[in-house]
Amino acid sequence: MDSPYSPLEFSLLNDWQRDFPIVAQPFAELGRKVGAGETAVLAALERLQARGAISRAGAVLAPRRIGASTLAALAAPAAEIERIAALVSARPEVNHNYQREHRFNLWFVATAADQATLDNALRAIERETGCAVISLPLEQEYHIDLGFDLKSAHKHHAKLPGTPAREPDAAEKALIAALQPGLELVSRPFARLGERAGMSEDEVLARIAGWLDEGLIKRFGIVVRHHELGYRANAMVVFDLPDAEVDRIGLQLAAEPGVTLCYRRTRRLPDWPYNLYCMVHGRSREDAQPVIDRLAAMAGAAATVLFSTRRFKQCGARYFAEMAASGDQANGPSDA
Repeated sequence: MDSPYSPLEFSLLNDWQRDFPIVAQPFAELGRKVGAGETAVLAALERLQARGAISRAGAVLAPRRIGASTLAALAAPAAEIERIAALVSARPEVNHNYQREHRFNLWFVATAADQATLDNALRAIERETGCAVISLPLEQEYHIDLGFDLKSAHKHHAKLPGTPAREPDAAEKALIAALQPGLELVSRPFARLGERAGMSEDEVLARIAGWLDEGLIKRFGIVVRHHELGYRANAMVVFDLPDAEVDRIGLQLAAEPGVTLCYRRTRRLPDWPYNLYCMVHGRSREDAQPVIDRLAAMAGAAATVLFSTRRFKQCGARYFAEMAASGDQANGPSDA
């Protein structure tokens, strides 16, 4: 099938989801590497962003290193799903919000500067929606990447060394807040970040390079939107495994082609007994099903599969709310 993207657009989408140049003029450096000028690179990224193919060029922070985050779910009455989803999406703490095929039919990710702020946000969602929320915090990640190889099966990358959680200082919080929406598509985006965060371009570059080295930033590059790139079947596959076995099995499943996320989360008994999660993204349900079947066979346990049916919101995480969103946009309802 012919690609809907030009060779330059395809290269930016596929080859630069990580290892983005952390230099004063990164788009010019990208141009040198792909055989195009800075102006052409910026124009291509603007087109991709306008088409919804990319969320942003920027950082993906490693989980559980700063602030607080959780995956949460609620059971919305079918007749009220859109109203309730709109209330959830309106919360600045919420960055992903999907309808899935289950009694718990609305699933969202929320982040905040600290656990108390996150807890307050979840309680506010319960008050506003009238629905009880189950919170399922991450306990152990086995594979979290969400990079997509458009040429073949999803790549798996070397695991970064574990970085202990820590409280960012005031300067770091200001820079993270400025960085959350992504880089501005200008010649010197790190200088713009510095203007917004109150530091020099050189200091911005040094801090970001340091965060990459220590693993606070998991990857820095083009963040794509899987649905717009043709990965329209998004399945959350969950297992109820013995606690003594979950780490061993989780590491095995994490290495399987087609698995984009794999992690252990807290159970919420009696309503939610599952502790191991795999995300499978396929171009169709028929494409995803063999991966799901293989995972269930390897786990030696029944898989509960929650395909998404609508995406209400997808944007980068916002740990620090003082930075107004400018790069990622909330989506209206769409097929997920």
